[in-house]
Amino acid sequence: MLTIIQRVTTAKVTVNNCIIGEIDKGIMALVAVEKDDTERTAGRLLERILNYRIFPDTDGKMNLSLRDIQGGLLLVPQFTLAANTDKGNRPSFASAAPPEHGLTLFNYFQLLAKATYPSVQFGEFGADMKVSLVNDGPVTFTLKVSANSAS
Repeated sequence: MLTIIQRVTTAKVTVNNCIIGEIDKGIMALVAVEKDDTERTAGRLLERILNYRIFPDTDGKMNLSLRDIQGGLLLVPQFTLAANTDKGNRPSFASAAPPEHGLTLFNYFQLLAKATYPSVQFGEFGADMKVSLVNDGPVTFTLKVSANSAS
């Protein structure tokens, strides 16, 4: 699984002109599921997101995690992150999970996030979402957990 996390002052997801997820200060994470990903991969990625130190401490250094600041978490499924863009002018999605596997694992990811963290919101798998955010910094990172490194 892979994610792009962004430190935000606010973020929201809209589907059919209705806000389905919204946070204030925290992390907005675009999340992609790849073919070989498992529940273990999802658990490891969630822990990395929650514990990654991207918020400033009193000295202005990025030493605090989302858990430390008790900020919001907005998880947005993003199939296109799994694209291979190494060659040509069209992305290949060969490494992306098939839709059924992606949906199953993202649903598991949602349940795990709800059980693990008190302030979490979600986008909708497969929906035409409109995502808006104010990136704080800007601070943006890519995190990847592969199935064979999720232990």
